[in-house]
Amino acid sequence: MTEATSTSASALPNPISAVRSRLATQSGSRRALLLMAPLIAFELLIFVIPFAILLRISFAAPSSDGVYHEGTWSLEAYQQVFASDLIWSVLGYSFFLGVVVTVLSVAIGLFYAYAIWRSSGVVKSLLLFSVVLPLLTTLVIRTYAFDPLLVPAGLVPGTAGVVVAQLYIVLPYAVLAIYSVMATTDWHVVEAARDLGASRPRSVLEVVVPQVMPGIIVAAVVSFAWSVGAYAAPELLSNSITFAIYVEGLMLSDMSYPTAAALSVVMLGLMSGCIAAIFGVLNRFGGDFELA
Repeated sequence: MTEATSTSASALPNPISAVRSRLATQSGSRRALLLMAPLIAFELLIFVIPFAILLRISFAAPSSDGVYHEGTWSLEAYQQVFASDLIWSVLGYSFFLGVVVTVLSVAIGLFYAYAIWRSSGVVKSLLLFSVVLPLLTTLVIRTYAFDPLLVPAGLVPGTAGVVVAQLYIVLPYAVLAIYSVMATTDWHVVEAARDLGASRPRSVLEVVVPQVMPGIIVAAVVSFAWSVGAYAAPELLSNSITFAIYVEGLMLSDMSYPTAAALSVVMLGLMSGCIAAIFGVLNRFGGDFELA
């Protein structure tokens, strides 16, 4: 009887241990919150508050003698956006440019990152340096430098020149994103696949690519987001009008802030949908990202 009582008593939870565990959990949560506080403040100041202001302006009534009527509420700006064929053609061209540049940057970036991964010594250092070197020059200078380079080839003005210049802008980021994941991949797994009969291309496609899919997802998202909102390359190298150029005209020339803000909100929604689709499609091939 005594033994059974002591056994049942020992099976009961210790209230002191439970309190200590709860306090430790709360303390860990508070430390995590304190560590995240600077990031949360940065997000609020740089992204959330400006977007809230942008959203409010998009619902303001346009004004003929100024940018907009303060304190008013109207859907006129959104009606102009959805009813304008010109705006949708501009958005279509922006997304077309984004898709083309993204596909090229991911494909080239994958091969270039693979070359860096398999090289060693001076060759590897030179390949990495050639990727980082363009980032040391300002965006406008390295974009404008394409003008004398592409004119003899007949690519400027035109979409081809814009694609080449925009690809030059986003390619370093794609290469670094893919290589950062590929550098952690075990080459012995590829060798094992080849020992089992897989060819070189098949071993890369079925072993390497699924393992570096998180880097490919990052490269695709960065390339797509940057290319859809491209400004410097289309402005300097062609007569094409992208979303960013059109918004600039609405704000500086037409002084139509509500329309520009409404177009930006619509564009942000479309971009979010496209990025979610990129995550969903590429996750099927080995990515492990999750959208909150």
